Amino acid sequence: MTKDRNLETARLQKEIGDYIGLGKDSLVFSFGTKGKKTRLHLITLNPKHNQSFLFHATVGSDKVDALREMLDYVKTYKERTSSYTIQWSARGDNGLQTSYFRAKNVLEALDKLFYDRDPNSITVFSVMLNPIT
Repeated sequence: MTKDRNLETARLQKEIGDYIGLGKDSLVFSFGTKGKKTRLHLITLNPKHNQSFLFHATVGSDKVDALREMLDYVKTYKERTSSYTIQWSARGDNGLQTSYFRAKNVLEALDKLFYDRDPNSITVFSVMLNPIT
């Protein structure tokens, strides 16, 4: 019997959400192609300030392979990345927002903040490396 790829895709997406502690309403699995490879951008949705941010990107031979790569990442990302706090404001909004990112460095954290948006749409006030706990 052949394995149903849609069931495998759904299972992997649920497992990824369970590992990072976010439900299906807070995650977007955005797939695209890059040459003969499939690229997956895992995007988190924050209802508090009505924004979306990049969690991580992976590449695989197909959707299932890209999801497996993402699952491998989420199982160990806390040991391989640092925690950053970014304070920012959206253009035209007077409120200061605070968001948290896991990244290898400051530039990667900022890339996650600015993912898929006009860089002029957000003003960054501070980026702080959080203490290791």
